[in-house]
Amino acid sequence: MSAESLAILVLLGSFFIMIFLRFPIAYAVALSSLFCLLYQGLPLTTICQQMVKGISSFSLMAVPFFITMGCLMGSGGISEKLIALANACVGWMRGGMAMVNIVASYFFGGISGSASADTASLGTILIPMMVEQGYDDDFSTAVTITSSCEGLLVPPSHNMVIYATTAGGISVGSLFLAGYIPGALLALSLMIGSYIISVKRNYPKGEKFSLKNLLKQLSISFWALAAVLIVVFGVVGGVFTATESAAIAVIYSLIVSVFIYKGLDWKGVWRVLGDCVDTLSIVLILISTSSIFGYCLTRLHVPELAANWIIGVTDNPILLALLLNLILLVLGCIMDMAPIILIATPILLPIATSIGIDPIQFGIMVVLNCGIGLLTPPVGAVLFIGSAIAKVPMERVVKATLPFYVCMIITLLLITFIPAISLWLPAVLG
Repeated sequence: MSAESLAILVLLGSFFIMIFLRFPIAYAVALSSLFCLLYQGLPLTTICQQMVKGISSFSLMAVPFFITMGCLMGSGGISEKLIALANACVGWMRGGMAMVNIVASYFFGGISGSASADTASLGTILIPMMVEQGYDDDFSTAVTITSSCEGLLVPPSHNMVIYATTAGGISVGSLFLAGYIPGALLALSLMIGSYIISVKRNYPKGEKFSLKNLLKQLSISFWALAAVLIVVFGVVGGVFTATESAAIAVIYSLIVSVFIYKGLDWKGVWRVLGDCVDTLSIVLILISTSSIFGYCLTRLHVPELAANWIIGVTDNPILLALLLNLILLVLGCIMDMAPIILIATPILLPIATSIGIDPIQFGIMVVLNCGIGLLTPPVGAVLFIGSAIAKVPMERVVKATLPFYVCMIITLLLITFIPAISLWLPAVLG
């Protein structure tokens, strides 16, 4: 075995061993990179250089702003207003509260951009509410955690910013636009699944539809939804860069949360900013350590080797697309979202483009695959959050989620094989 092959074995072998030993992902990435560099006799100053290089990106400056915006809006009394708006839209249907949960997640995802924040904020309100109205607790939890993945697709999603940077400077504005229709398609598929289950179990309907109530709730929620308009149309229209729009959205979110909705006082603002620092530190540590890992992969030509191996399995574009999805789904079962994007994108994107998948379309595929991974054991963070909030054993939640996995896989396949779902809106708006 050549020295390069042994170095690859040291890098990947130590990484997966630490993953299965439940090391924190940042430690596993950093330590496996350290072992690889030591084996190759490279100077350890490379670690510092690559960590700094990994986070020294203008585009990545948008990430802390988007995280701060989501924290402020999520803690500023927005959740209840978005739930009321969703109830006015779809609460009249059979299984109305399940539909409300799904639609509220679509609205809230456009503010937080985080599946974990969606589950934590909406789940604490909606799961007890659904149980009180006669829904099974495991079903209520399953609806909450699966619908939270809509927030990963609906802008502003900081994971899309990470993907755009990792993929080599893809337009963040185009990625933002590309997520709207796939997010709506995911919501629709989950609603169909929920409706079928609701009819079978005879879950209750809500109050009759009222246009007057819908307009009233829309006027109340307008200030929250306007934050998304600032970000998306500011970036797409060329008025702001992604970083500038995110900074403006933070100021806007602060004003709305403190002065309009009055869900936060200044003491609460400092508490929220402290939570933002905690979240941001995790994200930046992952980005910086993954940069070292990516450096090792590139130096050892792993992307080229992986591409040759995958293409060697089959040259059928359909099978290759399915294989790419399978790889991402398996990675999602054992790794968190950000490291998958940072590590897998340089390896798999060239293969995707070689079979005609647009980089923007592939970004949506990566995000949705990672979202499904957040719901699967053993490392499904959103699955654990939902189980803890509802106080339902994880095994029951996973069983109740099985029909929704099918809905999500169908959505993933449609996005994979119908490019227009992702690419139509960016093309229309330029």
